[in-house]
Amino acid sequence: MINITIAKNEAEFDSLAAWRVIHEIGNNPQAVIGLSTGKTTKNMHAIIGRIYQEYPFDVSGITLFGVDEVTNVPREYKGACYTMLKTQIIDALGITEENFIMPPTISGDWTKDCRLFTEKLAARGGIDLQILGLGENGHLGFNQPGTPFESETYISKMDEVLEARIRKETNTPPEKELGGLTLGIKNIMHARKIVLVAKGASKAAIVEKILRGPITTDVPGSVLQLHPNCEFLLDEASAKYII
Repeated sequence: MINITIAKNEAEFDSLAAWRVIHEIGNNPQAVIGLSTGKTTKNMHAIIGRIYQEYPFDVSGITLFGVDEVTNVPREYKGACYTMLKTQIIDALGITEENFIMPPTISGDWTKDCRLFTEKLAARGGIDLQILGLGENGHLGFNQPGTPFESETYISKMDEVLEARIRKETNTPPEKELGGLTLGIKNIMHARKIVLVAKGASKAAIVEKILRGPITTDVPGSVLQLHPNCEFLLDEASAKYII
């Protein structure tokens, strides 16, 4: 079942998103929480960190992880999901490396590392809360249009615009393949609770497709219509076609 929450402005949106995570931690001291990187979640992470610094809450038993990771780039690269999450929220909360689960950025056996990433999350009891960003083409994580709904953790191709930017920033030559290790759609749908966050007018058209359109692999996010506990957290700009 999908619940829809529409914030009045960006500040309220960021605050509501942050409190979704904080409430999960407060209600479940052993929570396993999936995070997403990007412009939509950056402020949310900062707010969580600020609240923790002012009013410390117990994070000793929680596990945080990223839904995806760029492959074949240095882990220190500023655009690596590991580095973004560590900089934006992990260090601010004092989360240990043991409780921060991320796949590697470089590997000699991606099949093995995809399996290990999934197994590590399962060993912690599975995903309690998954925060999801949303691509303008409806992608979730690196699950691009056309991805089968039964997909499990794998290496996906990234969109051309993002790949071009990462190649430029990392000086990666054309012959070196870039991709994204991502939880598959099946893995994501097994999360006990999902909060999809989307803000800005550029997301309005895809939000309408996901909520009002058919469930199709052409729009990966449309599968969330089938999840039993999913919230769409939007601002007024991204919700303008469904209000």
